[in-house]
Amino acid sequence: MEFNTSENQRMISEMIRDFGSRHIKPYMRAWDESQEFPVNVFKQLGELGLMGVLVPAEYGGAGFGYLEYVTAIAELAKIDGSIGLSMAAHNSLCTGHILQFGNEEQKQKYLPKLATAEWIGAWGLTEPNTGSDAGNMRTVAVQDGDYWIINGAKNFITHGKSGHVAVVIVRTGEVGDSHGMTAFVVEKGTEGFKAGRKEDKLGMRASETTELIFEDCRVHRDQMLGNVGEGFVQAMKVLDGGRISIAALSLGIAQGAFEAAKAYAQERSQFNKPISSFQGISFKLADMATEIEAASLLTYQAADMKNRGLSVNKESAMAKLYASEVAVRVANEAVQIFGGYGFTKDYPAEKFYRDAKLCTIGEGTSEIQKLVISRAILN
Repeated sequence: MEFNTSENQRMISEMIRDFGSRHIKPYMRAWDESQEFPVNVFKQLGELGLMGVLVPAEYGGAGFGYLEYVTAIAELAKIDGSIGLSMAAHNSLCTGHILQFGNEEQKQKYLPKLATAEWIGAWGLTEPNTGSDAGNMRTVAVQDGDYWIINGAKNFITHGKSGHVAVVIVRTGEVGDSHGMTAFVVEKGTEGFKAGRKEDKLGMRASETTELIFEDCRVHRDQMLGNVGEGFVQAMKVLDGGRISIAALSLGIAQGAFEAAKAYAQERSQFNKPISSFQGISFKLADMATEIEAASLLTYQAADMKNRGLSVNKESAMAKLYASEVAVRVANEAVQIFGGYGFTKDYPAEKFYRDAKLCTIGEGTSEIQKLVISRAILN
């Protein structure tokens, strides 16, 4: 299997490397320390077409496919995982949900603003007491004429505070019923809708994560995506694509950590030799490179299948599972290669190490990916 890099992918890679060197690298340490979500950077990414990679041109997007999308996320993550994460969440979750399940009026209303990053998007499924157990969600919507009244809370929401619009999945039927949940688009400023506490995180600190709180929040029926009871099924389909996003994010972090470790190993001398000449280090680099190559193939296979309209339930879960675990292993080995310097903030290894771990948790833990894969191969 071979995925030749297209001209579009090369153009995107070069564009992101140039943009990153000027607008991300000089500031990312400060953002990480202060947990600042750099909204202006995403506005600039919107101008470059990277906040609507998969959105058709008729709605103001770049109109690219998943191969270009994976390339963009990975290139951003090689520089700063936080920026890659927020770009991915905006594209695949909020924007992707509206693109996939919104009616024409909803697409015309929201996609042009999201694709240009005039508006930042959020997506809410997870709740404080229902992480992987989404069927037991407690955020409830009750119909009142032409409106639905939402009460409850979501947590671990990317862009929960800074987002201008959120797609939220809430319970409209019985607890545990996969057809008892419905998706709504809720705009910032809607009465009864507000952001809650911002999380103080180990890594991905420049990507904002907060609660969403609903207190008698009235949402018109026109804000419903699809029909009543379709929300959970929609969310699972959105997450099939979202797993490709996190696989790409993991791939980029792993590549960034590997490149930093390789460069350091070739520059750092011990016993009058570069440490890359020692088998203990060179074998680590060989293992890292091999696992990254395997993760890349799984990720691009899932992206290619998604482009062709095929089911990617198993393939996206495999890519996400393997790439995220590889990112953690590679980042860990990068710290080891840097030695004592890897434990300091003067070098990039520690940040890759902190950022990588989220990839095994977000959009379905590694354990959930194994559940998805096992069901697919045993059915």
